[in-house]
Amino acid sequence: MAELPGAAVKRLVVKHGGEFRISGSALEAAVAAAEDYIGRLARAAAASAQDGKRKTIMDADIEKARQSTGG
Repeated sequence: MAELPGAAVKRLVVKHGGEFRISGSALEAAVAAAEDYIGRLARAAAASAQDGKRKTIMDADIEKARQSTGG
């Protein structure tokens, strides 16, 4: 079951997709892709924080994770 709200993902897709409409199945695919990316980003950022012997993910960890995950 999706954890990201479909409405938020739909707003982003429509905003950045040139005002096209999106089908229900395409929205589900976009939600799944967004959740996958955020999961990979979170794991990479957590690893960065752990390498720094911290229990808090900092903005630098997110930036490092974005570079390593292609985001």
